[in-house]
Amino acid sequence: MKADAAQPERSAAAEPRGQDRRTERRRNAQGIGASTWYGRLLAPALSAGQSPTAVLETLGATVMAIGILWLFSPANPLLLGYGFPWVWLVPLILALRYGTLLGALAALVVLAAWWLFYGQAAGGFPRMYFLGGLMFVLVGGQFGDIWGARLSRARTVNGYLNDRLAALTKNHFLLRLSHERLENDLLAKPTTLRDTLTQLRNIALAAREHGSGDNQPDVAQLPGAVQFLQWTAQACQLEVAAMVRVTGNRVDTESVAHVGAPFEIVADDPLIRHCIDTHTLGHPQAPELRHEDGSRYVACAPVLSGADELIGILVVQQMPFLSLSYENLQFLLVLLGYYADGVRHLTVSSEILDLVPDAPYEFALDLGRLARLHRDTGIDSSVVALIFNQDEASDALFESVVRSRRALDVVWQARGKARRAIVTLMPLSGAGAVSAYLVRIEDSLRAQFGVDFEQAHISMQTLHVTGEHPGEALVRFLARCHLDG
Repeated sequence: MKADAAQPERSAAAEPRGQDRRTERRRNAQGIGASTWYGRLLAPALSAGQSPTAVLETLGATVMAIGILWLFSPANPLLLGYGFPWVWLVPLILALRYGTLLGALAALVVLAAWWLFYGQAAGGFPRMYFLGGLMFVLVGGQFGDIWGARLSRARTVNGYLNDRLAALTKNHFLLRLSHERLENDLLAKPTTLRDTLTQLRNIALAAREHGSGDNQPDVAQLPGAVQFLQWTAQACQLEVAAMVRVTGNRVDTESVAHVGAPFEIVADDPLIRHCIDTHTLGHPQAPELRHEDGSRYVACAPVLSGADELIGILVVQQMPFLSLSYENLQFLLVLLGYYADGVRHLTVSSEILDLVPDAPYEFALDLGRLARLHRDTGIDSSVVALIFNQDEASDALFESVVRSRRALDVVWQARGKARRAIVTLMPLSGAGAVSAYLVRIEDSLRAQFGVDFEQAHISMQTLHVTGEHPGEALVRFLARCHLDG
């Protein structure tokens, strides 16, 4: 029995997603402390303080302020001799708002105003008035530049932490679904959830064969889509479905992969347009689609890569009625995101996995991302290895250190022929954080076992993550650990 509608009571939960996504995007664009309307007015989150709009605003605000003062005091528009240089407040605010360069531009406007209004009749140039005002503006501009750079670094760090949080959220959701699916009849399921995720990881790793000459897959071309759709059809019980590419807002009507009988892709179908406009799952019984003309499809799910970038759509024409549920469609969305993230992140981790094939995928992925983070912003990260002997006396020490990991760290238990090591990737941690980490581990061993690193025969190696060839640096680092004797 086929169906063309999902459960309407569950679909209402997806209605506010578009608005929530726009609210989150607007929140991320603001700086720290700019959550109120007057904060955004005085300190906007601009990426370039020397943009044409900022220059025009600087000139216009300074000229307008001097013009208002001229209306009230035509004989002395710069308020010379009033005890406080009130007119310099405008260049100061502009310097705090946009930085030193535009603050200096506002100061030049004030200088031009003095020459225009006072230059012909004044007895002499007020050096101390302009020198004090210029220092006033430079101090404010330096403050604005420093805090602008700090906010930029904070936004970069928060972007990395948001990626980690998104991955953690997906993992927790997959864990909950895996426990729920264990309760279902396994005879009706051709594959298990663990098999599906394993195959999706293998599909992402095999996608390099579809890349260009430098072995970098183009996620916009949906590499590995055929294998992905075959496994997804088994996991979600799709009977007739196809994946199509999306460039901008244009749908490529030629499918890159399909299961079941081929069918026509209509770019103007209401479900497809809804999926493109909102980047959310669409089905005929969604509240916002109830008044639209009938669709020929059962569901349309977006393939999102990175920061809400739509690169494709999965169009479902037929699926069993009992499988057309809210939970199954949500699971389909998670698999699509898992597929897109796997291929996108492969470009970051492929170099490291080629040189160190024993490294875990998560370790290689985060090391590559942190190397790029250091190359772009200069933010430090570190790798620490604690090397243990392969004997029974070191087993308890080894397990104790593994349990002492921080929540943000990525731990790799590397084993060699003669020795073993706990390789810890410490994101956003410099030399000071590494020293504190080692002191904490040694204090923990001393409190539990009464030994320090020297007495327990534990050696250590550290690596500062840089933006240049993280895979080669990891190979040299493992060679220093002498795991094979």
